Amino acid sequence: MPELPEVEVVRRGLDTHVVGRTIVAVTVLDVRSLKRHLPGAADFVPRLVGRRVDAARRRGKYLWLVLDGQEALLCHLGMSGQMLISDADAPPPRHLRIVLDLDDGRQLRFVDQRIFGGMMLADVDEEQVPVTIGHIARDPLDPRFDRGLFATRLRRRRTGVKRALLDQTLISGVGNIYADESLWRVPLHYARATENLRAKEVDALLGHVVDVMGEALEQGGTSFDALYVNVNGQSGYFDRSLAAYGQEGEPCPRCGTPIRRDAFMNRSSFTCPRCQPRPRNGRF
Repeated sequence: MPELPEVEVVRRGLDTHVVGRTIVAVTVLDVRSLKRHLPGAADFVPRLVGRRVDAARRRGKYLWLVLDGQEALLCHLGMSGQMLISDADAPPPRHLRIVLDLDDGRQLRFVDQRIFGGMMLADVDEEQVPVTIGHIARDPLDPRFDRGLFATRLRRRRTGVKRALLDQTLISGVGNIYADESLWRVPLHYARATENLRAKEVDALLGHVVDVMGEALEQGGTSFDALYVNVNGQSGYFDRSLAAYGQEGEPCPRCGTPIRRDAFMNRSSFTCPRCQPRPRNGRF
């Protein structure tokens, strides 16, 4: 699933190509991509036509276009969603679900192979955040992210540190890839109990989360297959810089010990057994 850096790359593309444009037509090719918009396509289409896009925003893994008026087009990429900018006469890609025609002759195309993502219209609050995602915490790249509050809430969680990092109500945007990379850098094992973390460890962890995401952004995000691309259809290259995630059996860049893969929450966790020893009283 795209994490914060990948979604931010897409947001920046939308900010460049879509903000300031007016939506002149909407075509819904697969209503399953509107499953979160409960009134359906008959409501979705007329409410979008004629609307101007005033801003492209993001919180964690959620992306939205602020429309003129107190409303937003909220998008979630799910496992395979793509937001592509194309000329209107360009051949339609496979798995095309929704098309927004813009007033400059181009189209914003929502492509989603697995249909876990989707779009919906939502009201926004005074900060222009869709009310439907008000429970999502600020992400670590948000200027208003409160590091002290995060540290306090983290140490009260009484869970494993990776589980806490993946809790989008605590800190948003961190997924499996960047959690593993950040924990490797500290280094901390994913099962380390949050209540036992020292203040300097929490500070180091958050610093590495910010650093890893910043580095991923510079390289366009992480692409393991063709499902994640930017608005121009280009892949990111941070996968070439990964030290732990997906590196099972490869030597740890720090000590040379083969990276280990463990089953974790129906996913995988990758650690260095030497640098990140499993805690005796860990939490999973």
